Amino acid sequence: MLLVYSHSITPRLNYIFRHVLTRILGLEVGFTSKVEEFIAHDGLKFSYTRQALGNELFVKNNELLFNQGIDYLEINMVQWDGAPCFFQTNPGSDVPCDIFAASFYLISRYEEYLPHLKDEHERFPASESLSYQNKFLDRPVIDIWALKFGELLRKAFPKFEDELKNENRKFDFISTIDIDMAFKFKHKGFTRNVGGIVKDLSQLNIGELWMRFLVIFGLQKDPYDVYDTLVGLRKKHNIRTLFFFLLGEYGTYDKNISPGNSNYRLQIKDIADYCTVGIHPSYYSMQNEQKIKKEQSLLESIVNFPITKSRQHYLRVALPETYQHLVDLEIKQDYSMGYASHFGFRAGTCTPFYFYDLDFEIQTPLKVFPFAAMDVTLKDYLNFTPKKAYNTIMHLANEVRKVQGTMITVFHNESASGNGDWRGWSKLYESLLREMSKLKQ
Repeated sequence: MLLVYSHSITPRLNYIFRHVLTRILGLEVGFTSKVEEFIAHDGLKFSYTRQALGNELFVKNNELLFNQGIDYLEINMVQWDGAPCFFQTNPGSDVPCDIFAASFYLISRYEEYLPHLKDEHERFPASESLSYQNKFLDRPVIDIWALKFGELLRKAFPKFEDELKNENRKFDFISTIDIDMAFKFKHKGFTRNVGGIVKDLSQLNIGELWMRFLVIFGLQKDPYDVYDTLVGLRKKHNIRTLFFFLLGEYGTYDKNISPGNSNYRLQIKDIADYCTVGIHPSYYSMQNEQKIKKEQSLLESIVNFPITKSRQHYLRVALPETYQHLVDLEIKQDYSMGYASHFGFRAGTCTPFYFYDLDFEIQTPLKVFPFAAMDVTLKDYLNFTPKKAYNTIMHLANEVRKVQGTMITVFHNESASGNGDWRGWSKLYESLLREMSKLKQ
């Protein structure tokens, strides 16, 4: 066991030390504020306090883990052997920064509680984040810091080499698919199809109009109906794949097929037989627990088992309210932690973590799975070609592999179809799964 001495054992300290030392480094960790107990411990140990007790491994603390509430914090960036870090410590510390306070700042999304400019969808934008402004958004810095700290422990305690090996931590990849619009033309009803025909005619989009008629009359498969292909790729490459279904009422930002449509319900049930499914709470559910509950219950009635996984539509998350609602609804896993406007690691880590509620200063049972890249981000926000998008995703995957973390991507059935503006993206997706399968070996 690794014993940590600190002058005060707070919920924040307990939370972040367990993430860094246990979930990333795989170490059993204990805490003490008794000097005599720390000195007597004959094993892995270090002190995290204001000044060293003696000649032990020592990290000078920032006050963040001993505070409560939210305050503006002055942050200056420095380097630790090529890795960006902040909350600089004095020369007496064995680490140039308080990596535990810095990790807590990033993973708790502390900065999102501070005053900031929101984007058009009331989201915290990447451009407001410390990691974007200091150009380390594409690096899982918390995992990098943790592994570097693990090296310090190995040098300080060479006889505990075996205990410091984390053989359970391996690179993993999870493919997630959002179903915002299950079909492009099918099962939309008379009114929506007439509206689509009028729009195609007004824009002289003859090719789209012709395809619409072929699909409606059963002469051609709907271009967004790529579910057999997606399930087949999951089996072929042995990739864990999750589908998130939008079941909200039709509106400006929620344009899926009606959840009452029997064909859509059958499609959901069919996918649930082969892949994990979750709810994709609708646009206006961000601060509306009843909406999430209604849509969660609807999906449960379709698949006949509890729904415990979720990702917010448009990635609309208001901290801490949205996550508090998910906890109340017994959602166990959320996959919304990422930016719509930029790729990278929003929470600074590629290791799933439990949401820490800064309102109540507690770790919640909601496990957050941060994703690194989304198809819409790369194509629509950044105007990347499929080739550039693929190279970007592989760059992120290689960063994750260096720290043996979990790489998560977000695609949609529209992009996986390769239809229209998404031409070339179906090949990108298949190539991605093939390469990720190789990296996992």
